[in-house]
This record gives sequence, C-alpha cells and structure tokens, in this order.
Amino acid sequence: MAEILVLFYSRKGGTAELARQICRGIESVPGAQARLRTVPPVTTVIDIQQPPVPNDGPPYASVDDLVQCDGLVLGSPTRFGNMAAPLKHFIDGTSAIWVSGAMAGKPAAVFTSTQTMHGGQESTLITMMLPLLHHGMYIVGLPFTEAALTHTKSGGSPYGASHVAGTSTQPRLSDDERTLAQRLGRRVAELAVRLGGTQL
Repeated sequence: MAEILVLFYSRKGGTAELARQICRGIESVPGAQARLRTVPPVTTVIDIQQPPVPNDGPPYASVDDLVQCDGLVLGSPTRFGNMAAPLKHFIDGTSAIWVSGAMAGKPAAVFTSTQTMHGGQESTLITMMLPLLHHGMYIVGLPFTEAALTHTKSGGSPYGASHVAGTSTQPRLSDDERTLAQRLGRRVAELAVRLGGTQL
C-alpha cells in the first residue's frame, strides 16, 4: 500500500479543506492511502510548552512521517508570496533526512490558499517546490488536460491546487478548486503506486 503524506498548515481553514480534497483524490487510487498531518504554529512565547497534539484536527507531523511516506503533498496558506512560517520551520528541520536521501525519488506536489485572486499563489507554489527539489523528489503538477484548469474562475494552477478564499469566513471551495485538488492527490498517488511497482 502506497502511503501519501498530506502535510499542511492552515489558519482559517481554506488550506485544510484543500488537504481533505487531496486526501479524497489519493484514496480514489487502488493501492494508495492518505496520511493527513499538520504542524504547530510558530510562537514567540518560549515559556509556554505547546501541547504534544493539537486540540482538534489531524496530529502534528514528525520527521518519521516523511521518511515512512511514499509520496508527499505539501500545503500552506500564502504569506507574501511564500509559505507560512510554521511549515517553513518544519521543513527547515529536515536536514538529517536530506543528508540520508530518505525523500529522494518520491513524488511530491504542493497546494495553497489565499484571500485574494492575486495574493501570490503561484510564487508560493513554486517556492514550496524548492526544498522538495533539494530532497530529490519528483514534482507533480496539474496539466491542462484537466478541464477544470482551463475554465476555473478562482483557484487552480499548473503548479498545484489552490483556493481563493475572498472575504468568506468559512472555507468554501469552488467546484473547480475541489476537482483540481482531488486530481492533484490522485496524480501523486498514481505515480507513487507505479514507482512502488504495483499495477494500477
């Protein structure tokens, strides 16, 4: 069974909703399953111990989750055209598995959410790919053979799945955003299964 790690940070729920749709896409592939994980927020208060597990939602990721996975889909809200600090902090702590090459040869993809249409989604997706390339991963995107990518009026990019939240306080993905997130998960899972030698 190919296990795909869907690792994300979400503050207002849009990125978390994309992550859930990506998991659906992964689990639509025979021989693949999703492992959903998040990262804790970064805080400047160092006197207060953070809880070992979040109060709700998926568990916090560990480096072991990265080592054990057969593929990775990485998600973050956009912060000035880049990934959010909590996810960057986690990724910056993976040098030991970079040295060992534990992630090399595994498929990976990225996803993001912004409040505005021109909030820096594509630059965020591209910069999120850089550490994955350093780890030797195979980057998976969304080709224009995906019809939703051609007619989406909100999120969606050849670089990865995305969501435009707008002023809504509740994350509501458009049909196209939902479809593209599922397709991205499916594409990563299909490649992971193929690389594992399992027939689709």
